[in-house]
Amino acid sequence: MAAPTEALMKQTILDSIRGVPDFPKKGILFWDVTTILLNPVAFQYTIDLMAARYKDMDVDVIAGFEARGLIFGAPLALALKKAFVPLRKPGKLPGAKVTEEYITEYSVDTIEMHADAIQPGQRVVLIDDLIATGGTLNAGINLVKKVGGVVVEAACVIELPFLNGRSKIQGTDLFVLVEKEGE
Repeated sequence: MAAPTEALMKQTILDSIRGVPDFPKKGILFWDVTTILLNPVAFQYTIDLMAARYKDMDVDVIAGFEARGLIFGAPLALALKKAFVPLRKPGKLPGAKVTEEYITEYSVDTIEMHADAIQPGQRVVLIDDLIATGGTLNAGINLVKKVGGVVVEAACVIELPFLNGRSKIQGTDLFVLVEKEGE
């Protein structure tokens, strides 16, 4: 049996993502990637496509954002045999931390990382489920830089291009698997 094409893999991922209107507030169409987890083939394709992207790159660390970036980042790190660093919401990590506040499309939030999780000069790929306005990814870029790490690239399962999040992370390459439109 022939291996699936990249186009088929991406279509399977796209077809597995559910749109939830008016969540978390009225007027927002929330693209729910947790439904990818209900389809083991789509979940495997997601990790396989990201692993193929980074397998030959000089990367030391995969860093994933709470919550859904953790779901995709940890198995990617295992597939690449790289360290994994969780970027968490406040109050979830013990010990010394670095923090960054940021604005999303519907809230102000903060992420934290252990201050010693990424060493100066380590090369990092940031993973999240989705890029909308770019605030979350920009905060992660700032965290990595605060501790002396180098952001190689950011990667997301979904991009919402109409929100122009790429503009907020200028200077950092962005890899996405699929695009979705909003309302």
